[in-house]
Amino acid sequence: MVSILIPAYNAEHWIAQTIQSAVDQTWDRKEIIIVDDGSRDGTADVARQFAAKNVQVVSTDNQGLSAAVNRAYRLCQGDYIQELDSDDVLSLDKLELQLKALSECGNKRILASSPWAHFYYRTRKAQFVRNSLWQDLSPVEWLLRKMGENLHMQNATWLVSREVAEAAGPWGEDLDYDQDGEYFARVLLASEGTRFVPEGRVYYRVSGADRISYIGTSKKKKESLIRSMQLHVQYIRSLEDSERVHKACLTYLQNWFSSFYLQQPEAVAELQALAAQLGGKLQPPLLRWKYSWMKPLFGYKTATWAQRTLPEAKTRLQRNWDKTMFRLEGNRTSFAGS
Repeated sequence: MVSILIPAYNAEHWIAQTIQSAVDQTWDRKEIIIVDDGSRDGTADVARQFAAKNVQVVSTDNQGLSAAVNRAYRLCQGDYIQELDSDDVLSLDKLELQLKALSECGNKRILASSPWAHFYYRTRKAQFVRNSLWQDLSPVEWLLRKMGENLHMQNATWLVSREVAEAAGPWGEDLDYDQDGEYFARVLLASEGTRFVPEGRVYYRVSGADRISYIGTSKKKKESLIRSMQLHVQYIRSLEDSERVHKACLTYLQNWFSSFYLQQPEAVAELQALAAQLGGKLQPPLLRWKYSWMKPLFGYKTATWAQRTLPEAKTRLQRNWDKTMFRLEGNRTSFAGS
């Protein structure tokens, strides 16, 4: 049996589509557990419309994403665990395809992963762009690619056996950012590698600037990010403490350095100290070519502000356009495999 865990907070506009993609999975032996994390909108009311023998809806006080996932996990009975954020969508045969691949492995310590792509409103517009994580990998090779190439695997792509989930432990409730990244790094450590299933797809919705995955200028999220980064370095070094691992870790720290540079000197000092342990030193972040021309005219701070905020403004325009087209097309939803 597969337990599909859906933590939800203020997701009334998206959660019906998410739950429907879970209910419609071609794998019949499943339970769906939805934890409404103290939403202030109609999330719980929408979720309860799906309540059934194998669909459980629980409401709690607002305690954060990790606490909601942990609550759902304590209630679940499945042999495999599928985490699904309340605004994302699974292709209809995602679980069936992954379970088939895992049965061929015959090893419950293997993780199943799958392709994922961004979308706003229309899943059929999602573009799946392959990267080096989209293959079977050992835990250390997976983390090397993630950290050394600045890659990301969306959390709904994973299908995790209860054996591995128990070994990894609960989601970190002290983190407010990159909770999934830190958790699935621990899952990888508890596993014996990944099995990539190219046909089982995940659609990752890009919602507004209040989404958990948008760091912006939040000090709380940045503090959590530093903690997650420190843990990532610790985890991969526990598997292999080599020159190539040190190089990947330094690249990883450098890629995120711009989130702290100038604004948070204490964080900069922490990251430089970690870099020194790895035999390196972080360099002042470079401006991308689109914004470097602004530095001599308006100064470095203004140029970095533009580099941070203008892409989000562009995303907002694209999202509004896709919303308009979605409505004009009559709210038709296109799932892969339907």
